[in-house]
Amino acid sequence: MRYAELQVTSHFSFLRGASSADELFATAKALGIEALGIVDRNSLAGIVRALEASRATGVRLVVGCRLDLQDGMSILVYPTDRAAYSRLTRLLTLGKGRGGKANCILYLDDVAIYAEGLIGILVPDLPDETCAVQLRKMAEMFGDRGYVALSLRRRPNDQMRLHELSNMATRFKVKTVVTNDVLFHEPSRRQLQDVVTCIRTRTTIDGVGFERERHADRFLKPSEEMQRLFPRYPEALARTMEIADRCRFSLEELTYQYPEEAIVPGKDAQSSLEHYVWECAPTRYPEGLPDSVLKIIRHELDLIRAMKYAPYFLTVFSIVRYARSQGILCQGRGSAANSAVCYILGITSIDPETNDLLFERFVSQERDEPPDIDVDFEHERREEVIQWIYKTYTHQKAALCATVTRYRAKGAIRDVGKALGLPEDMIKALSSGMWSWSADMVGDRNLRDLNLNPDDRRLALTLKLAQQLMGAPRHLGQHPGGFVLTHDRLDDLVPIEPASMADRQVIEWDKDDVEALKFMKVDVLALGMLTCMAKAFKLIEEHKGETIDLANIEQEDSATYAMIRKADTLGTFQIESRAQMAMLPRLKPRTFYDLVIQVAIVRPGPIQGDMVHPYLRRREGKEPVVYPTPELEAVLGKTLGVPLFQESAMKVAMVCAGFTGGEADQLRKSMATFKFTGGVSRFKDKLVSGMVKNGYSPDFAEKTFSQLEGFGSYGFPESHAASFALIAYASSFVKCHYADAFCAALINSQPMGFYAVAQIVGDARNHGVEIRPVCINRSRWDCTLEPVVGDERRHAVRLGMRLVRGLAAVDAARIVAARADQPFDSVDDMWRRCGVPAASVVELAEADAFLPSLELQRRDALWAIKALRDEPLPLFVAAAEREIKTIAEQQEPDVKLRQMTDGHNVIQDYSHTGLTLREHPIAFLRKDLAARSIVTCGEAMSARDGRWLMTAGLVLVRQMPGSAKGVMFLTIEDETGPANVVVWPKLFERRRRVVLGSSMMAINGRIQREGEVVHLIAQQLFDLSGDLSALADRDGEFKLPTGRGDEIAHGAPGSPDSRDRAPEVKPRDIFVPDLHIDTLKVKARNFH
Repeated sequence: MRYAELQVTSHFSFLRGASSADELFATAKALGIEALGIVDRNSLAGIVRALEASRATGVRLVVGCRLDLQDGMSILVYPTDRAAYSRLTRLLTLGKGRGGKANCILYLDDVAIYAEGLIGILVPDLPDETCAVQLRKMAEMFGDRGYVALSLRRRPNDQMRLHELSNMATRFKVKTVVTNDVLFHEPSRRQLQDVVTCIRTRTTIDGVGFERERHADRFLKPSEEMQRLFPRYPEALARTMEIADRCRFSLEELTYQYPEEAIVPGKDAQSSLEHYVWECAPTRYPEGLPDSVLKIIRHELDLIRAMKYAPYFLTVFSIVRYARSQGILCQGRGSAANSAVCYILGITSIDPETNDLLFERFVSQERDEPPDIDVDFEHERREEVIQWIYKTYTHQKAALCATVTRYRAKGAIRDVGKALGLPEDMIKALSSGMWSWSADMVGDRNLRDLNLNPDDRRLALTLKLAQQLMGAPRHLGQHPGGFVLTHDRLDDLVPIEPASMADRQVIEWDKDDVEALKFMKVDVLALGMLTCMAKAFKLIEEHKGETIDLANIEQEDSATYAMIRKADTLGTFQIESRAQMAMLPRLKPRTFYDLVIQVAIVRPGPIQGDMVHPYLRRREGKEPVVYPTPELEAVLGKTLGVPLFQESAMKVAMVCAGFTGGEADQLRKSMATFKFTGGVSRFKDKLVSGMVKNGYSPDFAEKTFSQLEGFGSYGFPESHAASFALIAYASSFVKCHYADAFCAALINSQPMGFYAVAQIVGDARNHGVEIRPVCINRSRWDCTLEPVVGDERRHAVRLGMRLVRGLAAVDAARIVAARADQPFDSVDDMWRRCGVPAASVVELAEADAFLPSLELQRRDALWAIKALRDEPLPLFVAAAEREIKTIAEQQEPDVKLRQMTDGHNVIQDYSHTGLTLREHPIAFLRKDLAARSIVTCGEAMSARDGRWLMTAGLVLVRQMPGSAKGVMFLTIEDETGPANVVVWPKLFERRRRVVLGSSMMAINGRIQREGEVVHLIAQQLFDLSGDLSALADRDGEFKLPTGRGDEIAHGAPGSPDSRDRAPEVKPRDIFVPDLHIDTLKVKARNFH
């Protein structure tokens, strides 16, 4: 008998289903099931994944949804045609609008309104009076499209229950249909399904009770097994295929229509686009369009006309034009920068006259996919652009894509451990022994290192189930800026729900789903460096009288490139990471194109394709550059014969192997996914044979293919690298010539970038910028520039109140407004005049903001705050004065407080502002460290190649790039600067707790020097976090504070002093588990 399983729950019914669509459809194919009805709860979030699984297996997808009603039982609904599908998506949008994020509130009356064209299956539990009422309503709402589900519950009276349900259905003229109510694809997933039930209900496996499934039968079964289980209901079994045949709707019927808001009245989309292109051309080329560019534009416009993409370009153009009209910095990037049309319209900044663009990387007839234009905006002003989009296109036609938040290693361990009842300290120990994004669970050796027993059954089960849970969706979030805009109502295509942020809404599909259905997506992304640049330009204009912007920055400035070659790029864009800094002295950029290569070369693709070292050797003249043919030289001449960019790979295929532009783009896409699909193999023969046919040797052709294969999905498009290089150069130029403005702007744009404020401040001081502390009478919310006496050119940076942890921006605004006419002369004066809560005054005192102008030390200021009292009412003023004179206790004694030690002050600086302008913490420990033969980081980084030594410092950054094959890169810092450390995989596994848990670390190892690039290759690692515990007792003898930047976490835990309030501890914080009164807690930034 033919059979379709119509009640299948995937793991997109979050924390209910335990299997993916791929697993369900693959199992259905193996069992001979003809169709699957995916009915996730109140959601179509996983339906596109199900469509792709259906395409891959040939098992038909029946689109459906389970509606959990407020005034009735659950109903499974399936649209029979396109119109019915739209009614279903509108119904879900209605329920989600009422329920808010992640909730759906629907009633039977709502279903009745939208029921036309929908097949409904009631899912009853017992054949009671409630079921009878529901069946009568089902008959009224759905007519011959109404059914009732017969499912086994594995109870003693199951057969009687099914018999009574069948009789009741006959009485109300509602047909029966068999369903298996599937929650997982095979029996072994039962345990995981129990665990996700515990996670959803926030209980443990020991206390979940009847919330978990009573039996393990909720897996896919072949038709023979279903016949054996339901021998008395052959008609109900046959109706599964009857329903599947009636539901002929497919998601492939959804047709996307572009919005038309940006079209010029009286013109069509293509003529509107051409109108704007010719109108904007004189702005880009005031002296006239060069013939070469004109030819490119005409070619692109012809292709855009053929593909009917003009509305898309117009939409993006309208968004960018609005942003520029409001003075919001923006720039397009990605493959869109290959387009001359995008350059003319001001969407991108890569000039086709000076760059060799490949439009087929962006738009291709063979690819038949909508283009994807990413535009970056200032991250603090992007919301203005987003709200303009909603206002222009309305909430009916515009929404953000979703993102699927999936389980990673630490999250899976944490949730599964709680569900299985592991002690909290054991869960923390397990989690601390894992790298955040690792796909590997903790091994037996790691468990023993953590003093845990690998033979513990519950612990072993936790690791096994956490492994299964990894990759499963946890919930939906909102995309940073991926908009779907439509011509008609968007909720005709996909359900929409309110976002957690006000005035935003999100569709249920992510960017991959949208791309699979060929919908248009516009990426309105945020880039912190654009915010930084905008603020820096404003500071430069206000304080130095110079007007500069991204378009008129001096090009090819020798001083800027000299700074870049020294790797003096902390805080700049793209070239500030440790890997980039290590590459800069080797590549030695001298031109803009060098910078383009610099941005692209530190990527897994070029590294895995063995392209970095050949390029560097050829650049340094150590290896000859040989081109077998002039055609290859024309393609790879600029990159010395090495295909560093995606466009290079495509051009090699086109020029050397005879690929068309579309075929070359398909090659690029297949390389991006070859590890999962094997699709690249079908291009190998064509590429190799094509190159051999054109005169290349088979060995050279094979080597070329292996390079491109290693390239994978990680290579940058050249145009994308060029777009980023523009911002990288601009940020470097501003840092080089306006270090004071750059420092202030960078701090004012936080959070962003690779480094914390402490390191930014330390770097600025190294460049001669005077940094002034937070001051109650001089600081504003943002950092500001103040004149330096005797030097009109230079300015000092006054730190802003934004750095004071716990202080609200509104309170800072009140303080600034209150002192406009007259500065504060005491704590009491400040409190009374500005009207901020006493708690905010305490935050300022703890940040030492009363010291610069009022000369009040921390404890003096805190003592003064304790004495603050409200003024008595006028009626009682005389009585209050009389009491003060006669009662000695009312008179405030003159108290001389013992001030904090220098070490204690440093701790408090870090705890309350994230930096110190006093001495570096390690400086207080230097004598102790020197006694143990531990040298400074500065001495270590200047040591000769091969020298063995030991150094120590605060751990700032931990990195384990995916291309590094398990190698961990650490950056530590002391009072002399940073040191770069390499930890090999075996040492990392042996000393995992030290690497991941230390605030301060000592490293014994060997110096490796290659030119100007220096690393310490670790051989032994020691946790010195305990040494920080004694820091509060230290006094240092130094004249002027020369604090360095480093990254410090929020607060000092465990202090019994009532004045030292412990801030909230966050999971990422790495701290010393010590009960000392003052413990320095260092927050490291971990990158993967």
